[in-house]
Amino acid sequence: MNADAIQVRPARSDDRDRILALHLDTFGDEEGPMIVRLVEEMLDDPTADPIYSFVAESEKKVVGHVLFTSVTIEPASDSNDVANAQILAPLAVTRDLQGEGIGSQLVKDALIQLAAAGVQIVFVLGYPKYYSRFGFAAAGVRGFQAPYPIPEKNADAWMVVELQADAGESLEGTVKCCEALDHQKYWVE
Repeated sequence: MNADAIQVRPARSDDRDRILALHLDTFGDEEGPMIVRLVEEMLDDPTADPIYSFVAESEKKVVGHVLFTSVTIEPASDSNDVANAQILAPLAVTRDLQGEGIGSQLVKDALIQLAAAGVQIVFVLGYPKYYSRFGFAAAGVRGFQAPYPIPEKNADAWMVVELQADAGESLEGTVKCCEALDHQKYWVE
């Protein structure tokens, strides 16, 4: 697929059913229903605000989606620093177009739009080889703990990227997600 044929834009309310169908397609019969429920709950969760939802569209068809929801960082010290922070979860690209660069374009464009909106830090629990290409690096070594313990063998999967230089320099602590995402089942392999 030609990358120029893909348009990344903020999701609209009339995209919701297409977004949910996309996640079901991407994650399949086993994980799909759980991911669809999670996306629905996060979209409706007031503790997730501000929410940033982006779709990749080709020929008026939603072929990719990424969701960012607000997080707070509970300081491990008496720091008064507060960051405008988000977490990326989940990312989906329709199965028949995976490997075509749609997910990469979606994440890159979304991070640019988040930075323009004033977001300073973004977290993700994902594949280090994939997310490191966007500047994400291990978060634990920087003093950011996940909402639930990440097994040592997967520690590098808990990642962070600064969209504003030095935004996380004076911060550390435990990341707290919206209520919908704050369940241990989402933090285990």
